[in-house]
Amino acid sequence: MKWITRENANVDRVACPWLIKRFVDPQAEFIFVPAADVLTIAEREGAIPYDVPHVELGHKDGRCSFESIIAKYNLGGDPALAALAQVVHAADVADDLNQSPFGPGLKAIARGFVELLGKDDHRKIDVESPMYEALYRYFQREFAQ
Repeated sequence: MKWITRENANVDRVACPWLIKRFVDPQAEFIFVPAADVLTIAEREGAIPYDVPHVELGHKDGRCSFESIIAKYNLGGDPALAALAQVVHAADVADDLNQSPFGPGLKAIARGFVELLGKDDHRKIDVESPMYEALYRYFQREFAQ
């Protein structure tokens, strides 16, 4: 399946591909386009839009897109994933930065990757996905004890 969002990805738009490939669609393909073109290209390509205004998998009801994907695909029963979602939310939603003690660190790292890689969104997914996997494994271990 194809998934589409705005180009120049940062926290949520990089965390979501990790989540999607890990738990929803291992064969997912991601398309990054200018914000104004997302819905038109989504319709043309049959792609699922995420992290854009007015879509199901966007910021909605106080959730960031990562959390909206968890809700849509019934992934909420995993406490480690819920903890990771809190970190992603804190790093992505400016007003909630201190919701998680890990939020400011993730925000800084994600912004650093933006500085390093610019608009190379596929490269960001490649290099940042292991970080999300590592955080997830960290929380799995924390909840196993």
